[in-house]
Amino acid sequence: MRSDLFSRRCGMMLALLLLLFPYTAKAQAANSDRLVTDAEKMTDALRAGPKFITKDATILDWPAKAGGEYRVLRKGTNEWTCLPGVPGYSHDEPGCFDPVFMQWIKDSLAGREPHIASVGIAYMYVGAWVPTRSGKDTGSKSDEFHVGPHIMIVSPHENQNELQSFSRDGSSGMPYVAHLPNGTDLYLVMPFRQWDEK
Repeated sequence: MRSDLFSRRCGMMLALLLLLFPYTAKAQAANSDRLVTDAEKMTDALRAGPKFITKDATILDWPAKAGGEYRVLRKGTNEWTCLPGVPGYSHDEPGCFDPVFMQWIKDSLAGREPHIASVGIAYMYVGAWVPTRSGKDTGSKSDEFHVGPHIMIVSPHENQNELQSFSRDGSSGMPYVAHLPNGTDLYLVMPFRQWDEK
């Protein structure tokens, strides 16, 4: 059960966890106290990456159901796409994605096996939460670890062997790899500071 939780949480870190779960009105209602208006969703999405990317990025809203259409909140002029935190999730984890990473998200949500032909990059400046597995005292009474701001990289399937030597423990604060639920291809998460580091 613990490894299923780890896989699920890591998938979310890519803003992909719920991409494999159907979005329902119930899930969106559970998140109704957060990010209700388009302006709130845009503000949240703009927190996900560096200003040189977010200022001209397209801002999308999550589909209302699996395989549904993303709704454009703001049309951008660069190749980047930013999304607010996933509706219904207990933590706010917005992300900004280059075209390769965004296509990976869209394919996953639609239930298609993603085929990545080149490296994809994503930013999550708000960080993400993963199960505490390192055995370190994180100072929290929770069994979750807040990974600090980080960059994520997806790579083509043929390059997966290069990622095998990385740790799978996100709670150590060090770079680590994870995979999508029900998937085997790994992605690399590289935190660039601890969450509580000033």
